[in-house]
Amino acid sequence: MPTWKLELEYEGTRYRGWQIQHNAKSIQGEMMDAARQLFSEKVDFFGAGRTDAGVHAYRQIAHLRVPELRTNITPKQIQFGFNDILPHDINIVKVSNAPDTFHARHDAVARYYLYQISTRRTAFGKNFVWWIKDNLDAKAMAEAAKMLQGKHDFFSFCEIDDTKKQSTIVKVEKAEIFTDGDLICFRVGASHFLWKMVRRIVGMLVELGRGNLTFDGFERLLKFHSETTAQYTAPPSGLFLEKVLYDGDKPPTERRAVIALP
Repeated sequence: MPTWKLELEYEGTRYRGWQIQHNAKSIQGEMMDAARQLFSEKVDFFGAGRTDAGVHAYRQIAHLRVPELRTNITPKQIQFGFNDILPHDINIVKVSNAPDTFHARHDAVARYYLYQISTRRTAFGKNFVWWIKDNLDAKAMAEAAKMLQGKHDFFSFCEIDDTKKQSTIVKVEKAEIFTDGDLICFRVGASHFLWKMVRRIVGMLVELGRGNLTFDGFERLLKFHSETTAQYTAPPSGLFLEKVLYDGDKPPTERRAVIALP
């Protein structure tokens, strides 16, 4: 069965997230519509991560399988074919041949997200940042971010789906704060993430940077269950799925924003 690995980038502003939905635009829905036009038959298409409404992807990974492909087709033809059909805010960066068993989500070993906070008002990057008017202590935020590394219960930093029995224990491989011009960036990597986890972490890091939360208060959120973080959830505009790792891949190390401000 022909199988391909797709690398995508997209701006999530106009979409209700990755996962296909009824009566709402989604990234997966747009991809499936394009695939039906290209192949005129049923396809199997899955992504490595289900980004939420308004969240972007610098490098999302997906697999495409066409069970009854009738003609030979090259990865380049698939890339150009999709990009001729897809809307302007979804782009296929690369297509490559993959083993029949390759699964974008199940085979992924880690995912990295990057959140961009702007320290100034911007006319150009509004859709890609969270502008904070207050002065933020980036050094204090960086120290607090280090607490996230390791295995913790992130109950206080996620929204629970009562219909699913899901553990809130996550092992964070990397968590760091760095600056790039007028941007304060938060990068975090783990094998998986909980619903709204990154945005709630960012919200509380900002409260700490404002001086409204102490280091002890931040640490307590990792040790005890709390629902206070919900009111500080950061907006989706600044969040990017930065990279998905598979066996042998290296995590991102460059301390720079996904989309820098001019």
